[in-house]
Amino acid sequence: MVRGRVSRISVRDVRFPTSLGGHGSDAMHTDPDYSAAYVVLETDTEDRLQGCGLTFTLGKGTEVVVCAVNALAHHVLHKDLRDIVSNFRGFYRELTSDGQLRWIGPEKGVVHLATAAILNAVWDLWAKQEGKPLWKLLVDMDPRMLLSCIDFRYITDALTEEDALEILQKGQVGKKEREEQMLTHGYPAYTTSCAWLGYSDDLLKKLCTAALKDGWTRFKVKVGADLEDDMRRCRLIRDMIGPEKTLMMDANQRWDVPEAVEWMSKLAEFKPLWIEEPTSPDDILGHAAISKALVPLGIGVATGEQCHNRVVFKQLLQVNALQFLQIDSCRLGSVNENLSVLLMAKKFGTPVCPHAGGVGLCELVQHLIIFDYISVSASLNNRMCEYVDHLHEHFKYPVQIKQASYMPPKDAGYSTEMKEDSVRKHQYPDGEVWKKLLAAQEN
Repeated sequence: MVRGRVSRISVRDVRFPTSLGGHGSDAMHTDPDYSAAYVVLETDTEDRLQGCGLTFTLGKGTEVVVCAVNALAHHVLHKDLRDIVSNFRGFYRELTSDGQLRWIGPEKGVVHLATAAILNAVWDLWAKQEGKPLWKLLVDMDPRMLLSCIDFRYITDALTEEDALEILQKGQVGKKEREEQMLTHGYPAYTTSCAWLGYSDDLLKKLCTAALKDGWTRFKVKVGADLEDDMRRCRLIRDMIGPEKTLMMDANQRWDVPEAVEWMSKLAEFKPLWIEEPTSPDDILGHAAISKALVPLGIGVATGEQCHNRVVFKQLLQVNALQFLQIDSCRLGSVNENLSVLLMAKKFGTPVCPHAGGVGLCELVQHLIIFDYISVSASLNNRMCEYVDHLHEHFKYPVQIKQASYMPPKDAGYSTEMKEDSVRKHQYPDGEVWKKLLAAQEN
């Protein structure tokens, strides 16, 4: 049972220097330092339970998100948690419709990233108080209560609250069996860790060999910087994994629309299941044109990692601009907005294959996709969740992968809580790690 008031909110800039090893590199983000604005909500309850949330960044700019969190903090500080969850739709709107801060959104950019961090902390706190992992909190929730957490504004031309209720009610059938299946076998994953663009061929081969040995059957390779280099690397990885395993490609928004079609027509020989983020994430009609050109070649379009909000997803679905929808637990407005996108995807019959990796994204999004299977989609056809093998050791409740599948978390909360020692060491710029690196740069 939810209880207590939020007595304090803090936010810290936590950065990991992943750029030093080429980790996370792609055609547009060549030197990312995986980072997060890390929010902690403290309560006035006797147990002093905390809710932890974060939003993912690539280093520079995290301080801007921290400022946005502080600007929004008054909306949650001293609020009774019971009041928040009993009118979660209203609380979501309060955060996203601040009469002044909305001007530098609305529901996109830095302000929305900050909103996600705060709301992720609220959900973590709620799940902890209920003594359940977040996915289980959602699965057990009454459908009407679940819908009361969602803001349907701007999407009722694609999904009404009545549509969503019907989907959730149908999802009750067979729910227990699907939950047992998840607990036994987990949710299928794919790996991106083998083929970052900054990795050498030798490292790619080494990592791919190890992944195959560990039972991975789905692989993603970064493309988009140089066609000849892409051809070589894609041939290398396809030869290693063989024709029967699944290969995806990710351009991270590198191309114009005609360029994407031309480039992927040449990479089609490697039989990719999809091309991810082929162009600007805001170009809905561009994605539709690319999709129309590539689907006859057997290549789907995937996007969503940098889609600002549910409205962009709505339009992508309405014009058939994607074949694989990729939610993100830290770019959209937390669980609340992701629920609306999962329900729209179900209505349009589009499989959801979430973006993960970064700092904590695997930890968070596993809850959403497990809930989606148990209560919404009831399907694993053409569905998988990204896995990136970085930085999990910094979390109190890290993801558990077994036979290339996410095993459902059992600890209460949203798996968002970081180890305090890790936060201190990597807090920018005063943490031990950054003090040493910045001193080395000066010298």
